[in-house]
Amino acid sequence: MSEIEPSWDFYRTFLTVLKEGSLSAAARDLGLTQPTVGRHIDALEGNIGFQLFIRSPQGLIPTEAALDLKPHAEQLAANAAALLRAATGQGKTVRGTVRISASEVIGIEVLPPMLAALNERHPDLVIELSVSDAVEDLLRQEADIAVRMVAPAQDALITRRIGGIPLGLHAHRRYLDQHGTPEKLEDLRTHRMIGFDRESAFVRAMRKRVPLLEIMRPTLKSDSNLAQMAMIRAGCGIGVCQVELARRDPNLVRLFRTEFELPLETFVVMHETMKTTPRCRVTFDALVEGLLAYVGK
Repeated sequence: MSEIEPSWDFYRTFLTVLKEGSLSAAARDLGLTQPTVGRHIDALEGNIGFQLFIRSPQGLIPTEAALDLKPHAEQLAANAAALLRAATGQGKTVRGTVRISASEVIGIEVLPPMLAALNERHPDLVIELSVSDAVEDLLRQEADIAVRMVAPAQDALITRRIGGIPLGLHAHRRYLDQHGTPEKLEDLRTHRMIGFDRESAFVRAMRKRVPLLEIMRPTLKSDSNLAQMAMIRAGCGIGVCQVELARRDPNLVRLFRTEFELPLETFVVMHETMKTTPRCRVTFDALVEGLLAYVGK
């Protein structure tokens, strides 16, 4: 192993090659030439004393050493991004970058109008919206603020409980016209149901809270809540979605209002060190205000 500390550029290139699977694809992503990307990987291998990739007809295959380095390189990337966000937001004015983490449905269907209003009030604010159902770690600075559907367990986080976003069973009128409207719960056994592809901890928890879900045997499955919402809108079958989102489409019909009641607990979370940072404070407050209005509080 070389005693010379590798350049951060080498780690960034390494992560991009891991993601893209080839030097040429990584070069396009980074805006570099393929030989430059190759030199970065060679230099990093020389620094650490291990081979990172094996060339194959399918592309570059990461070695065990590369996989061991990956989480450390990702932490470097998160720290570098957090440093840049902090550097751009110094001072008392609301400026700089704020990274928000949210689930697919919340990030795509719910937050955009709130972010538009926030940007109108603070035009020097740059917002990064990370949309994923995976929970990004605020303590590792992967995001500044998160909208979560589970209460955070870590200390050192500022948490504002928004309340329960109501979920309901819905179907498109076109589907009901073709297949009939179920009148009793048992009728759901004969309908096309939309549900999850895998029995995750979240799905198991939902089943315990709502016995009605035991009747539902999905014939259309996806682990993406956004994909399930799209299938409901397309008339594929009966599925669960946020009641407020369904109200936006007059062709979506809510079924079994009294039998199916499932609030999706929602929280806005920020690391406590961010509370005195103007850009994070105003963003946190705007998300809380907007989401409280969304759930009708």
